Amino acid sequence: MISSLQCKSLGLIRSSRRLTLTSVGVSSWIRRNYSAAKKEHLSKLPLDGVRVLDLSRVLAGPFCTQILADYGADVIKIEQPGVGDETRFWRAAGEGKIWKDEYPLMSLYYASINRNKRSVTVNMKNEKGIEVIKKLARESDILVANFLPGKLESMGLGYEDLKKENPGLIYANITGYGPAGPSKDRAGYDAIALAEAGLLHITGDATGPPSKPGVAIGDLCTGLYAHGAILAALHGRQNTGLGTRIDASLFESALSLLINVGLASINLDLDQPENRRRGKRFGLGHPNLVPYGGFKTKDGKMIFIAANNNRQWFSLCKRINAVELGNDPRFNTNDGRVDNRTELVPILESLFLEKSLQEWLDLLDSSGLPYGALNDVVDALDHPQAAARDMVMTIDQFEAARDGLLRTIGPPVKFDSFQLELRRKPPLLGEHTNEVLQHLGYDLPEIDGLRQAGAV
Repeated sequence: MISSLQCKSLGLIRSSRRLTLTSVGVSSWIRRNYSAAKKEHLSKLPLDGVRVLDLSRVLAGPFCTQILADYGADVIKIEQPGVGDETRFWRAAGEGKIWKDEYPLMSLYYASINRNKRSVTVNMKNEKGIEVIKKLARESDILVANFLPGKLESMGLGYEDLKKENPGLIYANITGYGPAGPSKDRAGYDAIALAEAGLLHITGDATGPPSKPGVAIGDLCTGLYAHGAILAALHGRQNTGLGTRIDASLFESALSLLINVGLASINLDLDQPENRRRGKRFGLGHPNLVPYGGFKTKDGKMIFIAANNNRQWFSLCKRINAVELGNDPRFNTNDGRVDNRTELVPILESLFLEKSLQEWLDLLDSSGLPYGALNDVVDALDHPQAAARDMVMTIDQFEAARDGLLRTIGPPVKFDSFQLELRRKPPLLGEHTNEVLQHLGYDLPEIDGLRQAGAV
């Protein structure tokens, strides 16, 4: 049934006067108009009409602004003339063979976090270039940057400067450590922030050294936090008409990811300094749950298995034909399994070596248990579930690629009422400079003059 609110949005309820259509007529009218309204709704994305001035580079900032771009924002990415974002040069071993020789400033790394954006080259060390940035800021809803604290202020591009002419500006700066404190002037690097925040200390095999995650998780999570804060500020602006300054940092984001491990360290054994909970490495295991982790199978592959409660534990034991193990008094409670981890895990390791990965997957199918193949990246992106959810998308006619194609990872969040899509390919360096400058009011001779002056 359609609600009164939906009827109002469709124009069905136009006044307090009683509608005199027949029920058949009403149904037909609703279907016709609802279909038209839905089609119009789908043509616009949630952030349609929102402009983002992206002064960020490398990963955290660009990842944040790509999410905003996927949601429909017009993201203008500012890059250094002739050079661009340094990730344009970050090619994997052997990657050069997929790019045409005339496009040296394109890489898969850059392409992975810069779709749906426009690239404009501006020299921010040039006075006229700074004026271009100021003009863009006047017309923007959001500014995202990742400069050291005080740097943008020294260029006349601080929040206090820009909000004078654009009080609704939402100004987000991502740094390594935030704008205050003893580390505020240090540059931010993902691995260093993870190291100092304690995350590397608790990552890795129990008998090995600290390890780093396979991707820059600190940068990525900071980008996620920043994008959420920006959307919250956009909502708040609807009530106040005013923007705000947002500060996000790699170090603070990494600290927040400590969650329960962090809380144990600041709440337990505080009166016994030698026994403080400093965190341990469990490899694929879990500090509070057993079994939880990867087990080798007969064919040399691995399956990840977990039992998050006693019901799952007994169900698992039944499925793997080890009921007596489930009933063993050492293992029939989670506390017991955690306390006797070193006895239980080797038993399970031996059991899982008895069948191939696919045999275990078939046996556990429809069990409701937490399990899955421990895939490599190729297997993960080739997974039928990834295909079913459009997680690999193809850009056609991509001029920098030798085969004209770029396969990219799609947006992980879907909307029922909005169709996310690849509206723009990852841009060539400065591809949209003339277009954006003309929108600002510069004519072609003036743009040529800016180029000759080294401003763009």
